[in-house]
Amino acid sequence: MTRYMILDELLSNRYHDYSLDDLTEEVSRRLSELYSDTKGVVRRTIEKDINYLEYEGPFMAEIERRWVACVNGDGKTVQKKCLRYKDPSFSIFRKALSDDEKYLLREAFSLLGQFDGLPNLEALEALRQSLELPEVGQRPIISFTKNPLENSNFLGELFVAISQKQVLELYYHTFAEPDSTRTLLFHPYLLKEYNRRWYVVGAAYSDGKILNFSLDRIDKIIPQPILAYKECPEDFVERFEDIIGITFIEENPVHTIIFWASDSAKDYIKTKPLHESQRNMPDNLHDEYPALSGGAFFRIDCKKNYELIRELSSFGKDLIVLSPNDIRDEIIRRSEDMTAAYNSLRTKSS
Repeated sequence: MTRYMILDELLSNRYHDYSLDDLTEEVSRRLSELYSDTKGVVRRTIEKDINYLEYEGPFMAEIERRWVACVNGDGKTVQKKCLRYKDPSFSIFRKALSDDEKYLLREAFSLLGQFDGLPNLEALEALRQSLELPEVGQRPIISFTKNPLENSNFLGELFVAISQKQVLELYYHTFAEPDSTRTLLFHPYLLKEYNRRWYVVGAAYSDGKILNFSLDRIDKIIPQPILAYKECPEDFVERFEDIIGITFIEENPVHTIIFWASDSAKDYIKTKPLHESQRNMPDNLHDEYPALSGGAFFRIDCKKNYELIRELSSFGKDLIVLSPNDIRDEIIRRSEDMTAAYNSLRTKSS
């Protein structure tokens, strides 16, 4: 029965294409996760299970077999005979929704519909109707800031690809070469928003290197349902907890950054921390820095990246980095470059 439950899920999945060998491998993997002492299953067992679902048991499932072309990891096109239910809504296990489940689903649909950054998926309304859920209200309750220039049409597609564990063929361009399209096979793992821009974080199919792409650099997405999806090798919560923003530089150490904020900025920074690690520092630091009157002292623990320097610089004279020296010096250089740029405009206008 456990094998039938696993096969039922795989055969109804429209986001992955499974050959008989793929089904055998996936059923074996899931069984080993449920029962540590199992030795898996062989291909002949899966063949018999599928024959039972189709002809011998009470289910009479209509299973179609079709040849699917895909690009493998070596870049070669191969053909596989894949199996799936002819009707994607068919299941040998069917259970009616309770009133509580319908209520929770209705609220979830409502929240998705109010999310400004998420495009209206065509399947959303069809799914709501198929589940016979009540209509949801149109008045927004929660609103999120959205970048109007962002190619947010891909947000829904990437959300589905991540949730369904699909390998993608990604077509993208860089800001430096906007007319030059590049491609790669990609395991998507996470959608992350920062500073009004959405990013997809994942791993290259070829070598597993962690990469991120802003959605406005993506030109096209082609799902590769026949390719095996590799699970995320690390905890992204831990990856991003040491940085501000999205840029993660492996070799950069975590710095303890101590800074002073003026009276006009300190309450803003207290209530809207620059980073989760932000902590208050004792006021006796005024003895070490007598030129800084009033205000408050803070510390954060972060890796150095572009977003960190930009955030610290954004407060101007109301935030002064005290240590470490290399981060303070970089902010000084940025301030000097900005001053020089403004002075050049003054010289030209005079």
